Amino acid sequence: MLKALVNQQTFDIISDKSGTSINGTPLEWDILEVRNNIFHILFQNRSYNAEVLEADYQTKSFLLKINRNQYLVNVKDRFDILLEQLGMANAGSAKVNDLKAPMPGLIVSIQVQVGDSIKKGDSLLILEAMKMENVLKATGEGKIKNIKVNPRQNVEKNQVLIEFE
Repeated sequence: MLKALVNQQTFDIISDKSGTSINGTPLEWDILEVRNNIFHILFQNRSYNAEVLEADYQTKSFLLKINRNQYLVNVKDRFDILLEQLGMANAGSAKVNDLKAPMPGLIVSIQVQVGDSIKKGDSLLILEAMKMENVLKATGEGKIKNIKVNPRQNVEKNQVLIEFE
């Protein structure tokens, strides 16, 4: 079972051996992938062109363009629904206050400065461990509060490297 929130409207989607239904109504459609992320859909004797403009699989958020209209779709799978029922819906989105060394190693370079605003995925520093360079990236948005290490410094596992505001 999936729950899809499309432009503030919720849909319950169930797929099983007998087919797919949306809000209890069987879904009868034909869909063909024309090119990567571009689809042609036949539904209720009407033709639709659909394109996936953006896809964030981690947050299960998608921006779709169907004909000339854009739709923001947020999906929850059965695990997300269960966590929500248990009151743990935001368990995975806790604020990160610092970056810790995932393993012992040597700081090769630091690519941010105190006061820098960062976005999810931005490179923060390079840690050399076991003869490999590992780029440590931001897991969310924030601002650099303090850098607790210097280049060419050895660090231990779980040592705080960078603090965020």
